[in-house]
Amino acid sequence: MNAIETYEQIGQSVPNAVSSHMFGKPCFKIEGKAFASFFQEAMVFKLTGTIREEAQQLEGALLFDPSGKGRPMKEWIQVPFAHKDRWPELAAIAAQYVRSQKTRMQ
Repeated sequence: MNAIETYEQIGQSVPNAVSSHMFGKPCFKIEGKAFASFFQEAMVFKLTGTIREEAQQLEGALLFDPSGKGRPMKEWIQVPFAHKDRWPELAAIAAQYVRSQKTRMQ
């Protein structure tokens, strides 16, 4: 399975996730809030705290900069396909993070 197929399979496995777009890139959302995206053969996750720091330490991982203009999004980590074994875990954590944000806002 290639990177985009892996991304799609993982996103579809997250309960209540809906395929959408963010900044013209494919993403998965829960209740209108994006938690994962796909960019440059990498899966991108909305993370915070220790898990964000851990993901950022993976070889080749970097802060997501969809514009390419040196303005990365601080909570979004781009994790290369080389770490596809971590993608399901990170997607689940990102989805939970977005759900918890949604709950706090209500």
